[in-house]
Formats: sequence, structure tokens, C-alpha cells
Amino acid sequence: MTSIDHGAAPVSGAGARYRVCRFTGLKVDSSAEALIKVNAVAAVLFLALGGLMGLLVALTRWPAVQLLDAELFYLVLTGHGANVLLFWIIFFEIAVLYFASSVILGSRLATPWLAWLGFLLMVAGAVMANYAVLRGDSSVMFTSYPPMQASHWFYLSLIIFAVGALVSVMVFFGTLVVAKAENTYDGSVPLVTFGAITAGIIAVFTLASGAVILIPTWLWSLGLISNIDSLMYKVVWWGMGHSSQQINVSAHVAIWYAIGAMVLGAKPLSEKVSRTAFLMYILFLQLASAHHLLAEPGMSSTWKIVNTSYMMYLAVMGSMIHGLTVPGAIEAAQRRNGFTRGAFEWLTKAPWGNPAFSGMFLSLVMFGFIGGISGVVLGTEQLNVLMHNTIYVPGHFHGTVVAGTTLAFMAMTYLVVPLIFQRDIVWPTLAKWQPFLFGIGAGGISLFMMGAGTLGVARRHWDISLTDAAHAFEYPAAAYLMMGLNGIFAILAAIGGVVFILVVVASILIGPKLEGPGAKMRFPLHDQSREAVAEYGSHGTLKLPGTIILVGIFFACFVLYYFVNWKYLSELWLFR
Repeated sequence: MTSIDHGAAPVSGAGARYRVCRFTGLKVDSSAEALIKVNAVAAVLFLALGGLMGLLVALTRWPAVQLLDAELFYLVLTGHGANVLLFWIIFFEIAVLYFASSVILGSRLATPWLAWLGFLLMVAGAVMANYAVLRGDSSVMFTSYPPMQASHWFYLSLIIFAVGALVSVMVFFGTLVVAKAENTYDGSVPLVTFGAITAGIIAVFTLASGAVILIPTWLWSLGLISNIDSLMYKVVWWGMGHSSQQINVSAHVAIWYAIGAMVLGAKPLSEKVSRTAFLMYILFLQLASAHHLLAEPGMSSTWKIVNTSYMMYLAVMGSMIHGLTVPGAIEAAQRRNGFTRGAFEWLTKAPWGNPAFSGMFLSLVMFGFIGGISGVVLGTEQLNVLMHNTIYVPGHFHGTVVAGTTLAFMAMTYLVVPLIFQRDIVWPTLAKWQPFLFGIGAGGISLFMMGAGTLGVARRHWDISLTDAAHAFEYPAAAYLMMGLNGIFAILAAIGGVVFILVVVASILIGPKLEGPGAKMRFPLHDQSREAVAEYGSHGTLKLPGTIILVGIFFACFVLYYFVNWKYLSELWLFR
């Protein structure tokens, strides 16, 4: 690698202090750097807590182990959902927003004091939520559907956390205004920043939906409101619950582009096409939350058809575009770097030993093949009616949130530590294997949950060994096998999660400092990383035989799975 050494001395400007990263040439505002650090550390801490709870859930649903009793199971399940679906992911996303605005654009952070206020509110809300859950009177699971009622502290904690997150998002938008006003970049914002803007816009909608439904629910828990209509609650709540995943999608797709640019010097095939795909997320992706409501009798057929047969497919098209352009940009960069033999030398000679790249590519593949395909299947009303209340649904969102988003965020952390904390990654062998351990574990969890769901295993029931008295049947033997395999792969994912936390924490605390003039990163960046990640530009080629073959395989799997699943489920449930 040819590093860009601009010197380590900090520079000042417009009331801010900067340092210039010698590896990327990017200006790093000291306030943004501090806030990226604390948000990233908080994210990892809540990932550790939520991951432990997730392992306990999987071991309880493994019939041969059944670690917890029913009361503890629902307590731990509630904490697991809050910690990994909200706290870990949103803390990390705020760090990504600050990186994509202040660092990539070379701007000072707008109103650092307000950003710190947002962070403190988020911490207070997350800690309060865990307290409310662990004391045992808020075991309402992630969705917390009425008439189940949690402690008023639980709802208040989520409101406080959401306010803090919204404040942080406003600081992000303010930083974009500052960067534009102070001319810190030329032309349009870079693609990674554009993706972060998409995530920020969807975050405002998501957090507003949360406020609309959580504030009256909090008042209900205080006895100030007598009743919460359950259907109204579900409609508005999923505007927050599912749309929070759309923030994740925009953020982790932006991370895919960022890692490709920084590790390989990969530019998007077409800036306009990639930006259009992000725009489709803003217009249509939140409406995909309708697939959680297809089984509700209070929703009209017209509403269901418009949302899931038209709007959702337009959002899916956006993801399919990224599914072509991200590997396409990587192939184009690798061919430019000299790997031109055959259709797949660019892929076989990719830097698989770099955990940032391997984590990103595994995230891309599993998000598409597991989370994406299963999400479209759930958007079909006939199939949704069969699978809605089965464990297939959490199998789907483990494919998106865990195998997709969490793995992408882990991959980005391997760049955040050296570039922001200025510490190199320790224990490189463990770091190289970590994305594969976690990725294979997370992929297995998703697949075996979906397999169990097609066999009718209930979504929220803690013990599948109990006979379903209402229907007078027991689950087939294959269902027990699926849940056992789910437990085994949960252990593998937990091992990968523990390795990640150990490597990251050790790197931050004792990793070699990267401040001296001769410092080199153990997992180096491309020498054109700054130009690729921080400037507008397209590669402008469609000579991508490897990517075209991979996309063809994806479409074939998509079609086969869709129709085979439809036929199998119709026969299975018909004879049951």
C-alpha cells in the first residue's frame, strides 16, 4: 500500500480542530472523532448484552436443552429484541452518520454539544429499558402488542432513546448544511454520504412513527388513557418496527460501497443508478412493513395489494440494483488492479484475509439470498397467511438484521478502529476468521428458523414439545431437528460475536498505535481510497462477466424458491 502521509499535526479551522488521516487523507474533526468513538463503543456493549440474551433464547427453544423456563424466556426475549434491534444498531448507525458527513466531507461537526446531548439521552433510554425488562414486569417482547402492558418505565425509556436518536440525526443533517456552506467538497456529495442521507431521512419517519404510538401507549400504562386499539397500534408500530430495518438497509448498503472503495478503490458503476436505487428506498421501502399486517382482517384488500404487490416490489428493485452494482464495482476494481483471468479471478483473488472485505461480501451475499428472497415471499398474501405466526418470520429478519446489517457493521468496525481510534487490529488470525464464524452461524440461524417455520413451528411459543391442544397435533420430527440445528448455529454465531468483541476491545485498549510516521495498518487500504470514497465519480463499465453470472444464479434461486415454497406449503398445510 502507498500511504498518504499528510503529517500528524492537527489543523484548525472555523472553530474546529482537525487531524489529517495519513492512510486516507481525510480530515477528521476532533468532536466528530470523539462522538464516533463513544457511539461505536456503546453499540458494541449493547451488542454483547443482546447477543448473550439471543443465545439464551436459542438454547431455550432447542428442545433437548430448554435452558430457561417460560417466564425467564419471555423476559430475555424482550431484552434481546431491544438490545440488538434498536440499541446496538442505532448507536452504530449514528457513528456511521457522523463518519459519512463530517469525516468524508472534511467538515466540522455541527453543534457538538447537541450531539453529546443526543448521545446521553440514548444511553439513558437504553439503560432504563434494560432495567425495566430485567426487573421482570415488562416481558412484552419486541412488538409489545396491547393488551399486553409493560411498566411505564419501559415505554418512557424507548421514547427517551428515540428523542436522543432524533437529535443525533438532526446534528447529521446540520453537518451536511455546514459542509455545503463552508465548501468542504465539490459538486455532489459522495455516494456513501448520499446513502447515509437516505438512512437519515428514513430515520426521521421511523422515529416519528415511534413517537406517535409510544407516547399514547406510555399514557395508557400510566392509566391516563383507558384503551389502545390493537389494530391501530400494529399499523403505526410497524411504521417504526419495520422501518427501523430500512434505516439499517440504507446504512449497510452505504457501508458496502464504503468498504469496497477503501479496501479496493472501487467506484460505483454508475453514480446515477446507485443514487436512484437509494431514492427508491425513501419512496417505497417503509411501505414494506405492510407484510406484517397481511394477516390482519381489518386491512382492506386494496391496501394490501397496493403495498405488497407494487410498492414493496419497487423497493426490492432498489436492493436488486445494489446487488448488481456493489459486486460489479468490486469486479471492475479488481480487473483494473490486474485480476483479469476468466470470469472469477477477481473474486478468488479478493482480499478474503481482510475481515473488512470478507465481512462486507458475506453480508452482501446472505442479505440477498436469505433475507431478501424470504422477505419477498412474506410479501405474498397467500404465503404470508400460512407463515405469519411461525418462526419463519424471525428467520427472515435474522437474515436481514443479523446476517446482513450486523455483519456489515462488524466489517466496518475493522476500519473504524484504525482510522478513528488510531489503533491497529490485534490477533489478526482471529480477526480473519471472525466474519466467517459469525456469518455462517447467523446464516444457519436464519435458514433453520425458516425451515422450522415451514413445518409450522410457532413464532412466539417457548416450548415446541408441547402438543398444540387447539389443533390436536404435534410437530413433525423434522421440526425438532431444525430447532436443534438452530441452537447449534446460534452457538457458532455467539462464538463469532465473542471473538469480534474481544478483538475490537483489545485493539482499542492495547492495539499498536498508528500515530508515528512509519505506522502501517495490518489490513491495508487501497492507495486510491480517498478518491474512491470521498469524490463523485463512476467507473463506467459493464464488462462484468463474473457479476452477471452471479446475478443470474441469484435470480434462478429467487424464482425456484418462490414457487417451490408456494407448492410445498400449500400441500403441507392442506393435509394437516
